[in-house]
Amino acid sequence: MDARPSGRACGPVPPPLGASGTSDPVPTAPRRPRKKARVLPCADRAPHGAREPTRGWLMKTATPSFTAADVEEMVATRRDLHAHPELAFEERRACGWIGEFLAAQGFRVETGVGGVETAFRASLETGPGPTLAILCEYDALPGIGHACGHNVIAAAGAGAGVALMAVRDRLPGGRIQVIGTPAEERGGGKGVLVDAGVFEGVDGAMMIHGFDRTLLHQDLLGVVRVTFEWAGRAAHASVDPWEGVNALDACVETFNAVAMLRQQMRPDCRIHGVIAEGGAAANIIPERAVADFNVRGPSLEAMWALYRRVVAAAEGAARATSTRLTATQHPDVYEPLRRNQALNDVFAGNLTAAGLAEGPPAPDRVASSDIGNVSQVTPTIHAWVAIAPLGTAIHTREFAAAAVAPAARAGLLAGAKLMAFSAADLLADPSRLAAVKEEFLRR
Repeated sequence: MDARPSGRACGPVPPPLGASGTSDPVPTAPRRPRKKARVLPCADRAPHGAREPTRGWLMKTATPSFTAADVEEMVATRRDLHAHPELAFEERRACGWIGEFLAAQGFRVETGVGGVETAFRASLETGPGPTLAILCEYDALPGIGHACGHNVIAAAGAGAGVALMAVRDRLPGGRIQVIGTPAEERGGGKGVLVDAGVFEGVDGAMMIHGFDRTLLHQDLLGVVRVTFEWAGRAAHASVDPWEGVNALDACVETFNAVAMLRQQMRPDCRIHGVIAEGGAAANIIPERAVADFNVRGPSLEAMWALYRRVVAAAEGAARATSTRLTATQHPDVYEPLRRNQALNDVFAGNLTAAGLAEGPPAPDRVASSDIGNVSQVTPTIHAWVAIAPLGTAIHTREFAAAAVAPAARAGLLAGAKLMAFSAADLLADPSRLAAVKEEFLRR
């Protein structure tokens, strides 16, 4: 498993290759300011009765998982989130809707946890025992909305919590926390919550993610973001071009250097970027250009090594064009996902009961997520559930449409059941949770 640096991985980046005179010192973008949490009023519930920890848990045989009203509320939540997409750290409606839904079911809901306005924690306690976290994501993508299906993730996480609340009087002792984690697409909300201590004392974390197939595990790469800004000098592009210093040339040269670097990259690494700013008009030599890059690797070591080469490419382009470079490494570093086979096995034992079956593996389709940061501090599973036809690519308009189609409704309900069944098994059988934690400590 990846060796972790002192402190968090989102601390200072290892110094890039020699900057020569063309690059300013690498600054780090600031974290979002933190605010105090508040508690929403919850519905009154009857006192908990006696519980017996049994392995063949009730929900698999008595089907008290969801009432018709619960199903309608979950489906409505999925639909409403899809119709009102909100970007990272701006998910106020989503956080409010899900928190109010859970509070109405009897959860104790805290908003603003970890100092993040759009994060929440909804708690169900049934007595002494382990603490399990069920995670919700609900941020959308710029321009294409819920093309990653976070509306389904949020509704499924809330639904799993509701299913467990429905049988609270027969659950073994422990705590269920449904945690709302904003800003997965950009901003690393889970990393912020990890740093704030939200996952301290959590014995295991779980979530599902929509996909074109059902998979219990898919590797997730570490990723670091960097913004390059090149400064040149404006001039008339026809009359006096020799008086200008072309910042866009430096930007384009960086993309060319990165393209050549890909030939020497390992197949499990990724680099991709966009030009955020490239000039004001064609008849003006661009005096400023800006590009954003994501650099990914299967381990922190591989990611940082590749990052240094990308920074070196930008520095070389700056030297070649006589521009000045400022490189800003963003603090939201996403760590690779630590696999926990014992936790995967618990989920595997509940696939059939949830109405799911694993699909064909897709080892070349690798992404990144801040769930990797959670997996570094507690045993974690990030299961994938089919909500779209096989072969549908994510972050596309087709996947956005699928996230509100009937297949996504089925995937939402199945994913909620899968997490509820598995959480109950872990509460009921201490030996299974012990095996999960032992594997986590061993790796």
